[in-house]
Amino acid sequence: MGIADRLKAIGPGALVAAAFVGPGTVTTASVIGAEYAYLLVWTIAFSILATIVLQEMSARLGLITKEGLGEAFRNEFSNPLARGVTITLVVSAIGIGTAAFQTGNIVGGAAGLATITGISENVWGPIMGLVAAGLLWTGSYKLIERVFIGLVIVMGLAFVLNAVMVRPDLTALGGGLVPTVPEGSAYLIAGLVGTTVVGYNLFLHASTVQERWDGAADLAECRTDTIAMVAVGGVITTAIVVTAAAVFPEGTQISDVGEMADQLEPVFGGYALTFFAIGLFAAGFTSSMSAPLAGAYATAGALGWERDLKSTRFRAIWLTIIGVGILFSALDYNPVEVIVFAQVANGLLLPILAVFLIYAMNNDDLLGEYTNSTLQNVLGGLVTLVVIGIGLRTLYDVLLL
Repeated sequence: MGIADRLKAIGPGALVAAAFVGPGTVTTASVIGAEYAYLLVWTIAFSILATIVLQEMSARLGLITKEGLGEAFRNEFSNPLARGVTITLVVSAIGIGTAAFQTGNIVGGAAGLATITGISENVWGPIMGLVAAGLLWTGSYKLIERVFIGLVIVMGLAFVLNAVMVRPDLTALGGGLVPTVPEGSAYLIAGLVGTTVVGYNLFLHASTVQERWDGAADLAECRTDTIAMVAVGGVITTAIVVTAAAVFPEGTQISDVGEMADQLEPVFGGYALTFFAIGLFAAGFTSSMSAPLAGAYATAGALGWERDLKSTRFRAIWLTIIGVGILFSALDYNPVEVIVFAQVANGLLLPILAVFLIYAMNNDDLLGEYTNSTLQNVLGGLVTLVVIGIGLRTLYDVLLL
């Protein structure tokens, strides 16, 4: 396969990259760069590797079995109680969780537009939500995929141009690839890994590869897409860290990306601020489409409903998720308790998903010759141990609140 053919293979991976590079990742990466400069760049490298390992498995499962991860979960348990618990867990953690995060996605994207136009986020938020709903309502996977690819390119150019403008210290940046855990950084490490290795992306990927490709013959294209686009997401995240490291003295503590935007204009001029705002808009808008789509695929699959983009039930799920985001973004309401629930639910579900995914990927009856290799199992096991640690850390942090 030539380079041109491989570029044409780009597709569902763009949805995955766009989903994890949302306002939450932009905020976390900005805080990391401001406080620790390049010291935690290794965390991005690990997160990207972990994401590639799990997303490749999820995509392979979907492509070979023609099932979404929700169906695989549902079909694995014959005991009614076990099945009921599984369905409840998936619907609450993924369905309700994506609805909770949707407000942040819309408000984050709207903040980017507000920076450029001067019009309030409370105006742009509902508009963004309605546009996202309109695109999903078309039921055209090809159109949705093209929008994602375009916005990932826009987001990448915006953030990378900012990083180039700040002229980073490449030696220090390279040194950040050596794992170190500075005092007080554990929660940020957990936060960045947690916003990159996202549970609902596993559901999104397993289903969307079926919209794009036909089966095992397309596995090489699918892997190219996964690795390339997740890596692009890593480059974008690194660019945000680099920019923050340049505009703030090391050790600066910031609470949100607004402070980052404030620092860009006097230091690097209006162009840098505009690039950052465009990138933030693209991050928020793509996430405001991917989260409802993932919630719909996961919930429909777990409940045994049709996973058709044009089906009434499928549309009802993502409409509900977007509706929640639009409502709270218009009210300027910060649903902290709901978001905390979503973080805990997703943090606890991800290790379960990882264990189940590895188990399924070793099922000969399910995958035949496409089961995991020893190396894939070892890498998957290491990633699972880390996400278990993050889940426990999330639960510990919340219990202290």
